[in-house]
Amino acid sequence: MLDYTRHATHAMEERMIPMEWVESTVSEPALRTADPNDPEVERFFRRIPERGDRVLRVAVNTRVAPWRVVSVFFDRSMRGEL
Repeated sequence: MLDYTRHATHAMEERMIPMEWVESTVSEPALRTADPNDPEVERFFRRIPERGDRVLRVAVNTRVAPWRVVSVFFDRSMRGEL
């Protein structure tokens, strides 16, 4: 189970990113890295076939329970990286 910040929820609605994509990215990431700017946050990446294999980045505070999704967006800089 994940918790969502207001910012993350707004971003998902605005960008038409279903919760299922966010949850699958966090549960089965193609890549998981530390956030260079925040030691409490990790970045989870996964290709989304329904969006032309664009890479979804989900930033999650993994130091709290339940984990809190803080940001969600398609990361253009990861194009061709996964």
